[in-house]
Amino acid sequence: MLSYIIKRILMIIPVIIGVSILSFLLIHLVPGDPARMMLGERATPKQLVELRETLGLNDPLYVQYGRFVEKAVQGDLGSSVRSKMPVFEEMGNKLPATLELTLFALTIAVLLGGLAGVVSAVKPYSIFDNLSMGLALFGVSIPVFWLGLMLIWIFGVHLHMLPPSGRLTVGVELQTITNLYILDSLLTGNWKAFKDALSHIIMPAVALSTIPMAMIARVTRSSMLEVLGQDYIRTAWAKGLPGRLVIFRHAFKNAFLPVLTVIGLQFGYLLGGAVMTEEIFSWPGVGRWLFVAISARDFPIVQGGILMVALLFVTINLIVDILYTYVDPRIRLD
Repeated sequence: MLSYIIKRILMIIPVIIGVSILSFLLIHLVPGDPARMMLGERATPKQLVELRETLGLNDPLYVQYGRFVEKAVQGDLGSSVRSKMPVFEEMGNKLPATLELTLFALTIAVLLGGLAGVVSAVKPYSIFDNLSMGLALFGVSIPVFWLGLMLIWIFGVHLHMLPPSGRLTVGVELQTITNLYILDSLLTGNWKAFKDALSHIIMPAVALSTIPMAMIARVTRSSMLEVLGQDYIRTAWAKGLPGRLVIFRHAFKNAFLPVLTVIGLQFGYLLGGAVMTEEIFSWPGVGRWLFVAISARDFPIVQGGILMVALLFVTINLIVDILYTYVDPRIRLD
């Protein structure tokens, strides 16, 4: 196990290097003058020259990349051009919001998608199976931005049931410990803040959970159908074991490995890919932070943010691979 973990950690290095090179080149290949984008159309030639010199934009690309890598290995991802704050510090402020939204959305996806997949496998080709798989196909196909706008229009504008944007209503006080508002409100016993934070996260979490929910439902159904056809499951039914015991302890436990893979991948994707959802609901997370930085051509934030998201993604994949041995003891990573 230890040798496998070390090998996987070493494999992360070329992945991160590749991501850093691609993100660096793509940013610098975008048409337009970064200094002009940052200072605006009214900037004087002197201001443009000073900013280019300050950012090192006059240097060759390989010099700029080498300078970025040299600082990155020392834990310095640079500072934002707009806010002047260190990139690492800014991401630390934005990451809890994205993490909270991702965990909430993934919880919805796992519970509803997993349950729908299990019931569909137990009752294949039934009305519920056809309906749930049809909804799963709809969930994969529907654009997240359209669903988000529809949720805001229905529940935020017309029904006034849920707030359309933000994490917390202005004026609601909350003592932050982890910057995960729902958790912090529980830890401090602030039930007013808990209710308010929960109402804010419901719509973006539902919009974000549609695609992973659909994928989990389809993979769960497929994996469960394969396991339910095995001889040991038929033996368990023949012994007269209770249905719940056969389905969840014997069948689902052995069918969970592909589902775990999908959950791990979706967690990584959601953690770094909730750009549209965060922008629509004005959710102050990593996705919206990167979107604003790209629009403003804030190079340090884009480069550092993408690098950190990639590192989180490969780390989550490593954790999922390690969890395989606990889900299925037959797997030996050594």
